[in-house]
Amino acid sequence: MITIRKAMVMGAGLGTRMRPLTDAMPKPLVPLAGRTLIDHVLDRLAEAGVMEAVVNAHYRADQLADHLRRRTMRGRAPYISLSDERKKLLDTGGGIKHALPLLGDDPVITFNSDSVWVEDEGESALGSLMRAFDPGRMDALLLLADTATSIGFVGKGDFDMASDGRLTRRQPDAAAPHVFMGVQIIKPGLFADGPGGPFSTNLIWDRLIGRGRLFGLPLKGRWMHVGSPADRDAAEAFLTGRS
Repeated sequence: MITIRKAMVMGAGLGTRMRPLTDAMPKPLVPLAGRTLIDHVLDRLAEAGVMEAVVNAHYRADQLADHLRRRTMRGRAPYISLSDERKKLLDTGGGIKHALPLLGDDPVITFNSDSVWVEDEGESALGSLMRAFDPGRMDALLLLADTATSIGFVGKGDFDMASDGRLTRRQPDAAAPHVFMGVQIIKPGLFADGPGGPFSTNLIWDRLIGRGRLFGLPLKGRWMHVGSPADRDAAEAFLTGRS
């Protein structure tokens, strides 16, 4: 089992689909069940033993930075470094490339700041992801949700999975049972030769699919797609109904 000590939390998006909630705050600070979205993420990382999180920021970056600073001052793990994208929004791949000096060379967890789920009993999803990651066979291992049971997700899915966990893109006009839920373990060096400026992590994934080195792990639980105010309300109702 590999132990991951560092993570990248993607917090720089514009939150356009979450308006009007994001008119006055960045999406990571939108509240859900008594905590901000990003605190849900950071608390999960801390519970999994992650010691440091790099958070990128662009839209209303000062608000996000202030929130993270207050969290750190209260002694809450993990330690947080800010990757500043105020000048230019770099998309997921470009954001990771920009943060490489903070991330180092070892595999990291990348985590969308709006990824929320509940888990079945047993090992945590992040613990299972670390246990399953085999750097000899894999360059990235994606945590995947079941499209049929996810809350708030509407779409055809992202990936088909072979019996050994290898991933391929769903075929055009077809549906796939697995959707990327915003969490993965990946080798950050893969982004070093990415384009200058903004680019998507999809570029890296497609390269890995061609090499047979992109893998997936199904979530044992239920994922909530928190993309819009209606999605947030559905997730809130589900979470509060369980408490």
